[in-house]
Formats: sequence, structure tokens, C-alpha cells
Amino acid sequence: MRRTERRRPPKTARIEAFSDGVFAIAITLLVLDLKVPHDMAEGRDLAAALWRQWPAYLAFVTSFATICIMWINHHRMFTLIGRADDGLLVLNGLLLLGVTFVPFPNGVMAEYTPRAAGRGAMPSPSAWRS
Repeated sequence: MRRTERRRPPKTARIEAFSDGVFAIAITLLVLDLKVPHDMAEGRDLAAALWRQWPAYLAFVTSFATICIMWINHHRMFTLIGRADDGLLVLNGLLLLGVTFVPFPNGVMAEYTPRAAGRGAMPSPSAWRS
């Protein structure tokens, strides 16, 4: 390449493909937190056992919707971006870090919501007064 020629900035196709892969894997891994109930007592039906797992289903749907919204925004953003630089790569990496983290807080809520529901998930208004 001649020194006078200017290098063309890289296109964004590889970034988009990698990002789409991360989004797809993150969404796919969400289902691993859904478990088939095996702790059914004698005389209990499957519907009741599935119902007891509602926090896990809520966390799944919430995480799926959040990641889906992030993917839609990512897709729309990249329709406006024509070239990539190091700053875009770093920012995209940080976004993908957030995408992979989304299931964790939802999983924590799914795990501890049933326990907190028995004690009251929110403090009563009288507890807010000093």
C-alpha cells in the first residue's frame, strides 16, 4: 500500500456478528435456570409444582425482554454507524458486558423473592419513620 493512500476504516459487520452471537448465547443460557420440578410430594400435581417456580419464570421473561430490547437498540444503532474505531469496540464490549450480566440480578430476585415474600418483601411504612 502506498503511503499516500489512506486506509479505509473497517466496516462494522464483524462487530455486529460477534455482538449478535453474544446476544444469542445470553438469551439461550437463560433457559438453564428453568428446572423441571422433582420435589413433588405424593398426591401433588405437576401444575402446583410448576406454579411454585413462578419467580424463576418471571426472571426468565424479564431477562429475555431486557436482552431483547438491548438487541433491538443495538441493531438500530448499527444501522446508523458506517465505520468502527477503537472507541466503538470498547463501548460495544462494555454493552456486551452488561448484556451478559442481565440474568444475574434477575436470578437473585428469583432465588430470594419467595423467601422475602413470606416476611414482606418491602419494609412497612412504619419502619421508614425514625
